Amino acid sequence: RGHRSIEEGVWAMAASRSGGAVGPAKKLKIKPLKIKPKLPANFVEETWSKLQKAIQAVFSEENVAYSFEDLYRAAEDLCLHKKAEFVYENLVHECESQVTTVLGKLTQQKQSTTFLSELEKEWQTHCNQLLTIRSIFLYLDRTFVLQNSQLKSIFDMGLQLFRKQIESSPATERTLSSGLVEMVTQERMGDQSVDRKVLKSLVKMLLLLGLYSNHFEDEFLQETQRFYQKEGVDMMKELNVLDYLVHCEKRLTEEEENCKEYLDSFTFSPLMKIVEDCLITKHLHEILDKGFTLCMDQLKIADLRRLYTLCDRVGSLDLVKESLCNYVKQRAGEYVTDDKNNSQMVQNLINLKANIDKALQECFDNKESFHGSLKEAFEYSINLRQNRPAELVAKYIDSKLRSGNKGGGDEELENTLDEVLVIFRYISGKDVFEAFYKKDLAKRLLLGKSSSIDAEKSTIGKFKTECGSQFTNKLEGMFKDIDISRDIMTGFKNSAQVQSKLKHGLELYVNVLTTGYWPTYPPVEANLPSELRDYQDIFKKYYLSKHSGRRLVWQNSLGLCVVKCKFNKGTKELVVSLFQTVVLMLYNDEDKLTYDDIEKATGIEAKELKRTLQSLSLGKVRVLLKEPKTKEVNRADTFTFHKDFKAPLYRLRINQIQLKETQEENQNTTERVFQDRQYQVDAAIVRIMKSRKMLSHTLLISELYSQLKFPIKPSDLKKRIESLIDREYLERDESNSNVFKYLA
Repeated sequence: RGHRSIEEGVWAMAASRSGGAVGPAKKLKIKPLKIKPKLPANFVEETWSKLQKAIQAVFSEENVAYSFEDLYRAAEDLCLHKKAEFVYENLVHECESQVTTVLGKLTQQKQSTTFLSELEKEWQTHCNQLLTIRSIFLYLDRTFVLQNSQLKSIFDMGLQLFRKQIESSPATERTLSSGLVEMVTQERMGDQSVDRKVLKSLVKMLLLLGLYSNHFEDEFLQETQRFYQKEGVDMMKELNVLDYLVHCEKRLTEEEENCKEYLDSFTFSPLMKIVEDCLITKHLHEILDKGFTLCMDQLKIADLRRLYTLCDRVGSLDLVKESLCNYVKQRAGEYVTDDKNNSQMVQNLINLKANIDKALQECFDNKESFHGSLKEAFEYSINLRQNRPAELVAKYIDSKLRSGNKGGGDEELENTLDEVLVIFRYISGKDVFEAFYKKDLAKRLLLGKSSSIDAEKSTIGKFKTECGSQFTNKLEGMFKDIDISRDIMTGFKNSAQVQSKLKHGLELYVNVLTTGYWPTYPPVEANLPSELRDYQDIFKKYYLSKHSGRRLVWQNSLGLCVVKCKFNKGTKELVVSLFQTVVLMLYNDEDKLTYDDIEKATGIEAKELKRTLQSLSLGKVRVLLKEPKTKEVNRADTFTFHKDFKAPLYRLRINQIQLKETQEENQNTTERVFQDRQYQVDAAIVRIMKSRKMLSHTLLISELYSQLKFPIKPSDLKKRIESLIDREYLERDESNSNVFKYLA
């Protein structure tokens, strides 16, 4: 089948005949009408009249007399006969008339709530009516209107007329915007009668009409600021800080939900900024001052998390960090400077650090910037009392590693040591710690009071990891001495030559200590029983025969003995110090001795003798009876052997006196640390000056502070510089006395 254009007026068709032969094609001609068709008279007027009645019926919400199809065809016919512009203009007129009439009636409403309710109804009705009218004039909307860019679609035209009518009446504008703002305020105040449907619908109407920004948003934000400024002040007075934070969180959540539900998305940022500023930012210092310490003391995780989240919203995490650091300085400073509670200082600091770590992890997102500031806060607080915290940390570790402590198993001990190590890191005077730790370790090892050698070595390993091998070199040397002593004593006991000289019924164990590794002990003389002196001489000859060129010095203050003592009620074994042993051995010959008798016989210095007699006659285990019965030992006292002494245990330990540190020992340890520090300062000054040759006083002091690892006063540094000048290591410059020169 072929075809040509209709304008040519001819269709060529071919038909098959029987037999398959094709005949000539017949031609069909289309001729124009002889008489041109005309529109019926009054066609436009009548058709528009029909459409107008339908429009008015829609606006008046009455039944339309014509079917939807008839009305659609009528509108289409007018458009096809080039009356589209006429139809559009008349349609605009009808819509404008309707909007004017409807909104004109609403302006007569005096109550804003009634006005808003009625306006919302008319708005919904108007939108529905526009959809119906658009359906009737759909052909017009999709042809004529679409082809003319300057014209608005029927629905948009209806919205524009509604907006125009609202803008033409300032009173209507004010009533609408102020009424909506008042509804929002009433809802914020908890008024349940507010019709959220009306509020939501009218706000969306303003968005749709393009009136939102100019006629609602500014007034809404101004009222929001006024409302929350007042509420912030009032609530801070009425509520405690923690309840106020809950209130802030609730308000922010409500405003976020409201914004998502019926406000423009561009309103979200300025709205939340106003609420955050009025409720949080303006009161943040007061919130932190009143509530932060309370939350941390009671470790209120939920409240701290809430506070952190709110501060994060307003970009004030630095204030939270500052408050946390101030809290650490306050609490840690209280623990460190409290002289009356020294025994609890380290445990209190451990508990404080644990609480801070928990708060960091669960409340403050483990913020990296917090860690550095907290480290500085702890270091500042712990070193408020120079040297004392280092000493107390050493004693705390001693109490945990000493046998007989009430701690749990190995795992719990390991955890405790890890916790103490954290506090140890903050100590600036680590040399003080080392001195006291070494002294306590020596007593634990020599007096057999260590709970676990493995735990001791594990602790040394932790210090080595933390401070390096130089810090633990002497501590490790102490363990080596103990191991070597064990081998020496094995050889001593297995020596046939030695065994032939020993008396039966007496055993001796000697720890040979390298002087440089162990603490310095002042020699304390005593008149030892002949049995002990003989044993010492035998061991000394044996040892020097194996190690020529060495010198042995007996440390009597560290001696430990197990003595069998016979009482009327039975025999007991007493674990006592060497000095206690020397005193008790006197009672093999006498039952009653005066203080002067004991002093003369033992040769022990007065201070040490008084401590020894006090432990034997005034302690829990009283094997001597003192007369008179006073709490102090005096020269006029007499001491009698307690024959009727009794106790449930067979072995009794009376040597606790050896573990207790005297004030003199403490002072000597501190003085030795200061002496070592002087040597370190001198070495540092010489080292710096040797490399720089000439240096001003200010630069030298600055360089020293950067090299020295312990706190020291500028006045002490000045004394060491003067000492080096006197010893001719340095000299002052002739032209400037504040400049020093190195003397080769």
